Amino acid sequence: MARTTNSDTLPLVESRYELGMLASQRVRDLNGGAEPVVEKGHDKPTVIALREIASKKLDINNLRHEFVQSYKEVPVLTENDISLEIKSEDPLLREIDAELENSIVAEEPSSVEEAAENAAE
Repeated sequence: MARTTNSDTLPLVESRYELGMLASQRVRDLNGGAEPVVEKGHDKPTVIALREIASKKLDINNLRHEFVQSYKEVPVLTENDISLEIKSEDPLLREIDAELENSIVAEEPSSVEEAAENAAE
């Protein structure tokens, strides 16, 4: 396979930084199961992504949009997701949790002066 160089892809994007961002988004898409628009061969996803951008078979504006949206979305926990919060009815576990919380609160300095004194020691 012919090598894809920056000179092949830079006319299609605004900067090398943007090329890196778009290629990384396309690699995430490919790793997520998207079908490549160029022949896959034995190349790694990064090379495939750069070849796709250089081939002009990808919609660059759509890829930009996907990249921006990937950083806007915030995952929302559902009831089936794992939570670190202890939701136990066991009184012993609740007692241990309360003791741990109290010990953490008790260890915190109550004022800025105490914190400074502790740091000086």
